[in-house]
Order: sequence, then C-alpha cells, then structure tokens
Amino acid sequence: MSESSILLESVNLVKDKLGTGLNNILVERAVLGLFFSGVKLSTGQGGLCFTPIKEMPQAVCCPSSAKAMPLSGRLNKKPVTEYLDDVFSDNILRKSLGIAALNALSMEIWNKEAAYDYQTLIATDAFDEINVKAYKKTVVVGALVPMLKKLIKEEADFMVLEQDSRTLKGKELDHYAPSTDAALYVPDADLLIITGVTILNDTLEELLSLAKRGAEILVTGPTASMLPDAFFKRGVTMLGGIQVTKADELLDLISQGGSGYHFFGKYADRVVIKKF
Repeated sequence: MSESSILLESVNLVKDKLGTGLNNILVERAVLGLFFSGVKLSTGQGGLCFTPIKEMPQAVCCPSSAKAMPLSGRLNKKPVTEYLDDVFSDNILRKSLGIAALNALSMEIWNKEAAYDYQTLIATDAFDEINVKAYKKTVVVGALVPMLKKLIKEEADFMVLEQDSRTLKGKELDHYAPSTDAALYVPDADLLIITGVTILNDTLEELLSLAKRGAEILVTGPTASMLPDAFFKRGVTMLGGIQVTKADELLDLISQGGSGYHFFGKYADRVVIKKF
C-alpha cells in the first residue's frame, strides 16, 4: 500500500463521480494563508487544507521562498484537474492547495447525491460525539488541544503523540510521547484520534496499519474534509471536517491569518461523517 493510496483513491472517486463535468470546473481563487490554505471553485464551492509552514523551514529568504511556491500570482482561473494533479506533488504548498481543491469537489458531490454508506452531521463537533469514558486506552496523534483538555478533565488513560513537544503545556506534557514512538502506543489504543495533518504529510496510512481491529478511529481537521470511502476502508470510523458556506469571505479571512476560531459558524461549519 503506497503512502498516498488514500489520496489516490479519493481523487479517483471524485473523478469517477463528476465524470466529464470535472473538465468544466475552474479554481476561481486560491489563497495560501498562515494557518490554512483554501480554494473557491467556479461552482461556488470552497475547500480548505492546513498550511504546512513547519514543513518548509528552508523558505526563509526570497530565492528559497520562490522555490517553495513557484506559481505565486498564477493560481487563479486554472482547471481544477491541475490542482488534483498537485495532490501528489512533492511541493508541500502545491499539495495543500490540491487537497483543498479535492475537499471542495467532495462538497460539490455531497450537494448533488445522497450518501447511503455513512451519516453526515452538520454543525457538529466530532469531539462532542466521543464519550472518552467508554474507552480504556486513548491515543491522540497531534496537539488537538480541545480533546486533550477533555481527556484530562475525565482523568482518562491516554497518550499524545506529537512531533513538537513545545505545542503542549501543563498536564498535557504528562501524557506526551514523541511521534516516532507510534508503534509503541497506537496498537493498544481503543480510541485513536488522529489530526488530519497526517493526510498531508503522508503518515496517516502507517498509523492506521498499526491500529488494532475494532478500535474507534477519528481523523479530524479541515484537511480531512473529503469523501470518506478510502478512510472507512482502512478502519476509520469517523471523519471530522468542515463545510465551507461562504467561500469568498472565508478566503479573505484566512489570507489575513484567520483560524477556525474566526470562521466557524460564520463562513464554515464543522461536519462529522460517521460510518454506518
């Protein structure tokens, strides 16, 4: 199983469902924000992806920054099929915009056809759908602070795997383990909560391969806002993503450094997708 097989299957599914109509869709507007990157399609749909700033530490001066994003100034009015090609780009910023386009196209499909294999809950926080007391051991991949606070409040048995321990504070650090120790902790998890950033950095599939059969698995974050089929096939039981409701306003906001605290309930809603 290749590192990008979830993305490959998701892209192919979008192409299959949209057919020749995909060739008529343009990316009307694209934005690389400080925290999130996003696109607006010519259909009016919007999509987001995490902006992987830490993945490009070499971009500290004009020549290296230009190399990091060589298409600056030429991102708008391009066929969305070109963005789908960038889902598999080695350039991490182009990849983030490609995933944002994939998420926008997924929303286009959701608005046109009913889902028979999963349940979609709009304006719902995935963390609210989880009763942490029901699981003996929990592993969180990524500094998902609201969930960490919930686990600490409930005095749950959990570990948090994170690349950068500086993103954790106080009691959160008591449960910290480096992300390189995933094989030590993930197989024991009854509840596994994974940041959607793992989709972007191609670490999700390895994590899912470590999960034990029957574990409750949530993949969450704006990056995880695409069709769920490929995720559910690999044991994921729930996705927590977003639905863009006002694309232009959202892109304006993220271009000014806006985050979820600024746009949820105004220009985008949380969405939970559950496997039946």
